[in-house]
Amino acid sequence: MRKTEQTENATSTASGFHVAMILLGIAVTPVLLSSSSLGNQLSSANLISVVTIGGLILTILAAVTICVGEKARLPTYGIVKYAFGERGAIAINILMAISLFGWIAVTANMFGHSVHDLLAQHGVDLPTPLWVTLGCMIFVASTAFGFAVLGKIAQIAVPVIALVLCYILYAATHGQAPMLDSMNQMNTGVAVSTVVGTIIVLVATLPDFGSFVHNRKHALIAAGITFLIAYPLLYWAGATPSALSGQGSLLSAMAVFGAVLPAALLLIFACITGNAGNMFQGTLVVSTLLTRFPKWQITLVLGLLAAIVGSMDIMAWFIPFLLFLGIATPPVAGIYIADFFLYRQNGYDETVLSNESQIKICTFVAWLLGSAVGFMTVNDVMTLTTIPSIDSILVACVGYACLSRIQRKQMLVQ
Repeated sequence: MRKTEQTENATSTASGFHVAMILLGIAVTPVLLSSSSLGNQLSSANLISVVTIGGLILTILAAVTICVGEKARLPTYGIVKYAFGERGAIAINILMAISLFGWIAVTANMFGHSVHDLLAQHGVDLPTPLWVTLGCMIFVASTAFGFAVLGKIAQIAVPVIALVLCYILYAATHGQAPMLDSMNQMNTGVAVSTVVGTIIVLVATLPDFGSFVHNRKHALIAAGITFLIAYPLLYWAGATPSALSGQGSLLSAMAVFGAVLPAALLLIFACITGNAGNMFQGTLVVSTLLTRFPKWQITLVLGLLAAIVGSMDIMAWFIPFLLFLGIATPPVAGIYIADFFLYRQNGYDETVLSNESQIKICTFVAWLLGSAVGFMTVNDVMTLTTIPSIDSILVACVGYACLSRIQRKQMLVQ
């Protein structure tokens, strides 16, 4: 059965470069948001080391998770059922849905404020919630055309966004305004965790994309281009204006250097391309929880809720939100990675699910243990690797391996 499914999927697979463009289209918005928030809290030297370390960590995780999807030919919510149980996976899908919706709402907020600030400078001062709502309408419309159109948009949008970002970086480094070397206020481990946490939900759900990549070689190409090369460069370029100016947002930083217009256009364009991907993935996850509703209705409701939440003052929660993602989400990936290497090397057989527990308590224990350790390390209660997100994924991975082995031995004895 698995070979038949893989043969059917082979006719609709994509190259590693194509997948990388889609991933970067999704990643641009969170990069611009978090890099600006982080840039004014690190010195220029520390910024480079932080984004490099974060990129290496993400590359390793992404290479594994996307290859799991390539082997399984299943989306993420199909894979987690094997480790958490069919009913247990519902809780994990809820976590993923909340995480993805958080990004949808934050991006909608960013879009609304960017459009408002840009037009206000030209005498058009309409309420920000109006622009947030307009943005959500655009996101919903973009998602309605499906994944194929999303890929085509990304292949055009990503190079354009990169060129505009290069111009912004040039304007910041060659401007006449006084430039400040920011104070190193954030712990390096927490900063790396923020870099990782910025995009960890996408990395944890990479099986969604690995399930239709040509083969393992192309899966690794997609992971390498996205997270080893492009992501650190994008993060560094997005953070540099804030690091030089001491401002906490890209628009504020570029106002210092007299280049607000390109920055605003970049943010608006990135919001549209990025949130279309977020909405697409969010619809997929929520559709597994609300199976009675067609996907277009789910997309519409997500857009409506994003317009409401995005109209609130949510940016103050942004860094804590990233840290939450960097702690609670990685254990999920760590668990299904361990499950793959221990029990699924020969593939994923759906008949196994009916013979196993619907809710695997030991898996949830491992997940909670990993999350708890990550929370304690981020709050300096204890120290392992100094990077909380990595602490959580390692503890969950080892915890699941040990607990699942013990449980299987007990079942054999009985």
